[in-house]
Amino acid sequence: MNDPQIWTLIGVFAAAVLGGFTVVITSLARVIRAEVGGLRAELRGEIRGLRGELGGIHARLDSLEKRFDHLDHDVQSITAHLWRERDV
Repeated sequence: MNDPQIWTLIGVFAAAVLGGFTVVITSLARVIRAEVGGLRAELRGEIRGLRGELGGIHARLDSLEKRFDHLDHDVQSITAHLWRERDV
């Protein structure tokens, strides 16, 4: 083999290696994008579910607040009734 043939083989080998790297890097980038997209969708679903659960808890707290308001009103009525009886 003479020098031009050696340099040609080196060039072909370098082109093959760079081409292989390009294919691997492109494939890896696509996989990473797909995984990040899947993770993003999964997190959005979990966050929506969490918001739904928090909305349910908020509704429960509102109903408890209404019950306590009614209970407070009832206790005030009983207390007022008892104090009126003692004053007589």
